Amino acid sequence: MPSNGKAKTSGHATANAVKPQDEEAHGYEFLGPPGAFIISFGLPVLVYVLTFFCNDISGCPAPSLLHPSSLTLAQLKAEVGWTGFASLLNWQAFVGTLGYFLLSLTLYTVLPSEEVKGVPLQSGQRLKYRFNAWSSALFILSLLAAGTITHGADWIVWTFITDNFVGIMTTSILISYFLATFSYVRSFSVKHPNDPDGRELAAGGRTGNLLYDWFIGRELNPRVTLPIFGEVDIKAWCELRPGMLGWVIMDLAFIMKQYRNFGRVTDSIILVTIAQSVYTLDSLFMEPAILTTMDIIQDGFGMMLSFGDIVWVPFTYSIQTRYLSVYPVDLGVQGVLAVLAVQGFGYYIFRSVNNEKNRFRTDPEDPRVSHLKYIETEAGSRLLISGWWGMARHINYLGDWFMSWSYVLPTALSGYVIRNAAKHPVTAAQADVHFLKQSYGNYVVPGEAKGWGMIFTYFFMVYFAVLLLHRERRDEEKCRRKYGKDWDRYVEHVPYRIIPYIY
Repeated sequence: MPSNGKAKTSGHATANAVKPQDEEAHGYEFLGPPGAFIISFGLPVLVYVLTFFCNDISGCPAPSLLHPSSLTLAQLKAEVGWTGFASLLNWQAFVGTLGYFLLSLTLYTVLPSEEVKGVPLQSGQRLKYRFNAWSSALFILSLLAAGTITHGADWIVWTFITDNFVGIMTTSILISYFLATFSYVRSFSVKHPNDPDGRELAAGGRTGNLLYDWFIGRELNPRVTLPIFGEVDIKAWCELRPGMLGWVIMDLAFIMKQYRNFGRVTDSIILVTIAQSVYTLDSLFMEPAILTTMDIIQDGFGMMLSFGDIVWVPFTYSIQTRYLSVYPVDLGVQGVLAVLAVQGFGYYIFRSVNNEKNRFRTDPEDPRVSHLKYIETEAGSRLLISGWWGMARHINYLGDWFMSWSYVLPTALSGYVIRNAAKHPVTAAQADVHFLKQSYGNYVVPGEAKGWGMIFTYFFMVYFAVLLLHRERRDEEKCRRKYGKDWDRYVEHVPYRIIPYIY
């Protein structure tokens, strides 16, 4: 699966810096080449399925899907608005998306930045990274705020995004394929294992199988020098932008769409957007923290990361706000407080756990962590066996998962159908009717779709659980290779993986 949950920290905590990967041979992951093929070419199809089958034309899910025995392809095409493959891309969406990427790249180049050295490479060199994702995000969000204040929900940027959603998504898919292919081809110029420019191949990306290496990433840290923009680390640049910020922008665009549809904005869509924005902006603000993540120190840059960063995050993680823009849900004070409690609990675990890890790594004598117990390995690392990290080896993932609940709960028992008042008059007894201002004569009701929409709106919570479980297994395997018998000793002290006393 694409490794963008975004669970940005790996498991267990050590007091010393992350060491470079060794030359030990790595086996296949993700079921090898067959799995690489399914993910690389199946997930783009899944993104389209999630978009078309939960739509603003006929319903969520499309009504025909609720009656599979009588389903016809012609009827389904009409319900999802399918007019042929040509409709997947248009020049306006293509140019607009490239413009957004160019703006992000320009801000990366011209705005003040923080220079941070990465972890030691196999050669012993440490690459320098340029970080200013936070200031770039503030700049772009300020532009969006100014445009909204001036022109309201009908501002061309917001209507462009929602009217060209599929085209923007298709362009992003093409960009992700291009970057993965470019990085793969260019990786053959790496002088492995001692490249004078500090370039390296990823330990798991040089199996010799073209498809698998293209998917998993052959070069560890591909960099390119561009006219005007200078040197750009492709993987680090894609990690938090433009996709992560694009997630927030999509949410905001759907808030504006809800307002255009109904003349109001509901507490549910605001709550989802705030929850997702807090997580995203926290990642942008803490951008240097990516240097200790598995994505940066272990995985090469291939289709897995390229697609995950650029497509999967913004277009699947925004499903909830896209749903709520068509079917508004009013939670009320009690509903809002309940969701906030879940969000707060998850964020408390997430931030407390990661703060404890970072403090222990940077300054073990810090009074806030100096009392913690640990075991010392032959590699020189200190593995915590008390505090948060003594409860479970990947306790940070638990906070991540709880936060994912707050993204989906505001959609409630989701599902809706869109009807035309002329064909289906609204009865006096009918409840939960929402008339669409932008589609005269149409209204939205739960109807027979009630509950079935959860397949789409709760997809993130289920997917994220699978992602975290898989990521935890990958990290366990890496640590077992690195620490050997010391890891077995550590597991005896901390037997639980993610959920204390359960798993």
